[in-house]
Amino acid sequence: MAAIEDADLKAEIQDTKNVAERHGPQFIPKLRGKKLIVRLVSGGQPITGTLEGYNPYEILLQTAKGQLLVFKHAIATIEIVDEPKGYKADI
Repeated sequence: MAAIEDADLKAEIQDTKNVAERHGPQFIPKLRGKKLIVRLVSGGQPITGTLEGYNPYEILLQTAKGQLLVFKHAIATIEIVDEPKGYKADI
């Protein structure tokens, strides 16, 4: 009985690894604490702020006017401001 449970657990762990591989590298964790320009799908108006936190659906930016919660599905582009021109990030 224990062998079946071990096999099920190993299969579940492998499935989790496969899902992570299919979704590719995660870049948002690497942006935490960096100054960003975020453009939204609607309007494209730039929002400048520092990435304070995130979850699977939202990012939290600290802007000059205070904290701003942005839904990820509303983001068109994210641009890093901190890096000098010509710098290539490890993303």
